[in-house]
Amino acid sequence: MADPIPVPVGILRLPRGPDSSGSRGFSRDWRPGANSRDRDNSRDSAALQSARAALRERFLRLLGRARGKRARFRLWNGLRVLAEFGAADVQSGAFQVDSLRTPLGVQGAALLRCGDVLEFSF
Repeated sequence: MADPIPVPVGILRLPRGPDSSGSRGFSRDWRPGANSRDRDNSRDSAALQSARAALRERFLRLLGRARGKRARFRLWNGLRVLAEFGAADVQSGAFQVDSLRTPLGVQGAALLRCGDVLEFSF
């Protein structure tokens, strides 16, 4: 999981909001393709979408290969737990684990909310 990310991800910089004089910020010409800057933004958007799709595919492949492996989870509250990785429901944001070892004992099966997980490794 320590492999470098092969696809560079650009930084999205939003324009400043319009000031009272309207001299800077968002363009008053809202038509798509009105100038070359709009075309550059659409290319940047396509590159960003492509990079995000590649990263998402890589993450989902990792989750597919992780089934049944020992995993270490670090939660936002600083707690570290061990478990056998079962599955991930990315839509609802939960990891299903078996044999969850916590300071209070072992839980046969559990769901860890993705929002509670700071990091995990195998």
